[in-house]
Amino acid sequence: MLWSRIDRLLDRLRPRRQPAVLVVDALLIALAWHATYLFRMGVERWLHEPPHYDGAVLLGVVLIYSLWSWALDVPKAAWRYVSFNEVARLGWMCLGAGLVSAVLVLMAQLVEVPRAVLALHPLIALMTLTLARMLLRMAHEHARARRTGTNDSGQRALVLGAGAAAKLLIAGIQHRGWTVVGLLDDDPRKHGARVAGVSVWGGLDLLSQADTLQGISHLILAMPSASGAQRKRALDLAVAAGLPVVTVPSAAELREGRSRIDRVRDIEPDDLLGRESVKLDESGVSSLISGQTVLVTGAGGSIGSELCRQIARYGPSRIVLFELSEFALYQVEQDLGERFPRLPLVRLVGDVKDLDALRRVMGQHRPHIVFHAAAYKHVPLMEDENAWIAVRNNTLGTFLAAQAAAEQGVQRFVLISTDKAVNPTNVMGATKRAAEMVVSHWAQQAPGTRFMAVRFGNVLGSSGSVIPKFKEQIAKGGPVTVTHPEITRYFMTIPEAAQLVLQAAALAESGQVFVMDMGQAVKIADLARELIKLSGHTEAEIPIVFSGLRPGEKLYEELLADDDTTLPTPHPRLRLAQLKEALSDDWIERMQALATEGQGLQAGEVRSRLHALVPEYAPR
Repeated sequence: MLWSRIDRLLDRLRPRRQPAVLVVDALLIALAWHATYLFRMGVERWLHEPPHYDGAVLLGVVLIYSLWSWALDVPKAAWRYVSFNEVARLGWMCLGAGLVSAVLVLMAQLVEVPRAVLALHPLIALMTLTLARMLLRMAHEHARARRTGTNDSGQRALVLGAGAAAKLLIAGIQHRGWTVVGLLDDDPRKHGARVAGVSVWGGLDLLSQADTLQGISHLILAMPSASGAQRKRALDLAVAAGLPVVTVPSAAELREGRSRIDRVRDIEPDDLLGRESVKLDESGVSSLISGQTVLVTGAGGSIGSELCRQIARYGPSRIVLFELSEFALYQVEQDLGERFPRLPLVRLVGDVKDLDALRRVMGQHRPHIVFHAAAYKHVPLMEDENAWIAVRNNTLGTFLAAQAAAEQGVQRFVLISTDKAVNPTNVMGATKRAAEMVVSHWAQQAPGTRFMAVRFGNVLGSSGSVIPKFKEQIAKGGPVTVTHPEITRYFMTIPEAAQLVLQAAALAESGQVFVMDMGQAVKIADLARELIKLSGHTEAEIPIVFSGLRPGEKLYEELLADDDTTLPTPHPRLRLAQLKEALSDDWIERMQALATEGQGLQAGEVRSRLHALVPEYAPR
């Protein structure tokens, strides 16, 4: 009850925290002055010959400490969340104020103050101020635990990882009701040690022992700087343990300021890949974007919007958001405005199939670089009744955007392509392969603009991705539908894909096609099983049902055609495709004829025309 009353009192004082902190600190500094004399004289002498010192000197010392406190923003810190950084700030305050006080007292020589008192007072003041804050934090956490019941039946966590992240995590989450009971780490040098007051029990293999998990309610993965393989192994062991698993933010989230180390979150599909963070040539990307106008088509899509966020980090003079969907444009504009409030944005509802609009936009805003992300990507939807729409948007839209870029003197044009463009078996893949060929054509026709393409596989969380569908099916109790037990796909995260697009844009020469290192192909069925486990269920509770391949879908995706070869680039995650096709003289004429005649064609005829443009296209 007492602790709860103290906590409620703190809540009432919160609006007047800074004046209250100054007053309390002043009283503690005065108390430390008395304690310093006591320490110097000893208890027996203190009792028989109490010291006599001038109150004006004490008042002056307290005033000096208070001024230093205000100058270093000490009163702004909340005592209930006191950390090492705040203790260090107190140390600098006491050191500075103690030196000034000693100098002034010795210079004034108005009253005899022992030099030992002047030397020891800053140290005793620091100990007093720190102890008071620690006691208050303990009182707050005890009151919170009593109120929420977390000491007995709440969130008792075992942390995987015993490095710097774990230390910061423990300091940050305990005041929110978590109790960290132990840590596991594969580094034998840490076994038996204590991190932030919590013992390291042993290696991660202890998760397989039932005794380790006794009384544990959650497992927290705290290894943001570990390798992808290490994080994946830790996650697999945690999932196998059968307890709810959460994680600290990834290294990329922390680096970009999107989260804090103590903001634990649920495991996302991105975490299941175990991929390494992308390391960019920051200077090269910055020199490409900093101070420049950048235009992004399809700016409201999953890839387009992440491209905008990544571009904004490098200080462009402005970003031109070109998007057909009003709602998607509104969403990306709101997000960028919140994250980068000083970044000028041009928000345009527009269609890449409108050449006049493209010419007008590029002529007015004079972009240095265009990222062409506008495309229809959903394979089954584009296969039959929407085949012409896919050709018109993905291929002809790319042709018109590239034409406008060439006419308006854009320096670089980057096409966002796909692994489905390799030996395509569906309309969507064939339209993107034709778009790559369009880029090759304009690279030859307009040497003043660098035209390039970047090809990658599926991105987790993008529109049309299987992951949101699986999570929705699991939330409904199943079943989870997978098309085929052997179907595999290459996956990467949306930020990873966007970062590598920027890196490729900084490296590319005109006419080149870059292929991203997509890592190992992932079985979709295995991904579904992982998600079911993470939800706390078994396949017996939420079964997987195989529904059969959809129109245009193939079992295995490829990043390169059979006859293609690749060359290394300065970046280890990018390869340069050496494509062997050569456009015939009448290729553009046939594409333009399709543009004028395609509106009335049936899906079969559209496929036939596409095959004439893309010989390797083999419809299924």
